[in-house]
Amino acid sequence: MNHPFIDVKGLTKKYRRKTALKKIDLTIDSPGLIGLVGPNGSGKSTLLKTAAGLLRPGKGSVTILGETVSRRIADQAAYLAEVDSLYDYQTVRQAVVFFSRVYPDFSVEKAESLLGELKIDTGMKIKSLSKGNRARVKIAVTLARDVPVLLLDEPLSGLDPIVREEILKMIIRHTDLNRQATVISTHEVAEVEPFLDYIIFVKDGSILLSEDVETLRETRGQSVVQAMREVLS
Repeated sequence: MNHPFIDVKGLTKKYRRKTALKKIDLTIDSPGLIGLVGPNGSGKSTLLKTAAGLLRPGKGSVTILGETVSRRIADQAAYLAEVDSLYDYQTVRQAVVFFSRVYPDFSVEKAESLLGELKIDTGMKIKSLSKGNRARVKIAVTLARDVPVLLLDEPLSGLDPIVREEILKMIIRHTDLNRQATVISTHEVAEVEPFLDYIIFVKDGSILLSEDVETLRETRGQSVVQAMREVLS
């Protein structure tokens, strides 16, 4: 039996009095690039963290390839946090070695290839890198993992347009979109639209639209940006 890459049923998550997610149902059963779009505070990060096993569902369930999500789900999913998770005291090379020890599916060869492509000096300390180069390193070590699901939380946030374009193209080139489901949450909808296979619109902890991009264009006659403006307005 083939299980969905991600299957969310009745997912509710509260932080004290604030409800971050409200009875969300979502099934991603095909590989490709999935855009998770919504304003700040809409629940995107909470949804990704729950799928990555970093948060427990309040109610409902999340499974990845049929396995109930927990902290042990890391062998099925790689999570890139919006906040910087690299260790300042390490060199880039030490960070690569560290990731290789933590994750059995991590490819040192692929990480080094990606960093070389990005012209990152692996002898430099993480704390000495510019914001753009830290973002490049984060992406490189995430893409160096061979897992079926990639969860990328705002990988383009706070970067200048040239760096955003470079990182987006790197994600497209170095993920196997015929085999991996890559979820990318972002505000930069116009930039990612040409590459998206599937789109999820989230607002106030609820999914307002979840649709195949080609179907969206054919049935609504709208671009993703146009549909977003209509649905999120």
